[in-house]
Amino acid sequence: MSLETIRTALNKACEKAGRNTDDVTLVAVSKVQPNDRVAAILDQGHRVFGENKVQEAAGKWPAFRESYDGIDLHLIGPLQTNKARQAMELAQSIHTLDRPKLATTIARLAQEMGQCPALYIQVNTGMEPQKAGCLPADADAFIKTAQAMDLPVRGLMCIPPADEESSLHFALLAKIAARNGLAGLSMGMSSDFESAVALGATHVRVGSAIFGDRVYEQ
Repeated sequence: MSLETIRTALNKACEKAGRNTDDVTLVAVSKVQPNDRVAAILDQGHRVFGENKVQEAAGKWPAFRESYDGIDLHLIGPLQTNKARQAMELAQSIHTLDRPKLATTIARLAQEMGQCPALYIQVNTGMEPQKAGCLPADADAFIKTAQAMDLPVRGLMCIPPADEESSLHFALLAKIAARNGLAGLSMGMSSDFESAVALGATHVRVGSAIFGDRVYEQ
């Protein structure tokens, strides 16, 4: 596929759902992608990107920012507390706030730094032990905890189990967000972003369908 193909499909999904295309942000997931592929997408005018690892983002994006204006970087991978400061310096949004210790660290750093990225709370909708994210039963309390720290919680994020119907997880995430007054929903990837849009996604995270298969170092 390509950036243009995904944009067209995203626009069609918004039209089908009766939604404005401006209300859904396409996050191009550039993790483990060579710089020339990322530059090619930047050259097409796209500016919203997602990275999983702080270290990789730090090695890639400062140089791109020198050549391209308006880059909007989203961190979408699990975040260790000892990487929180670097993450907050690099990214405009963090999609993986998932535990009180991390919330406390980000709140402290936000006071020190005088700024904080937009935050999305990751919910482990499939209750998978290997995945990050707070459990659905704990989500309401954690949202309130983070908000009480004056953190800019904009919404929720989930990664459904690979072997389950993703729309059920999107619907659950939307329900939790609605009852907590949160507008942002970071959900949907290459294979299921159409159903995510239908269920209210505000950010869809698409990688290999834009860039091609990922290139892992041997």
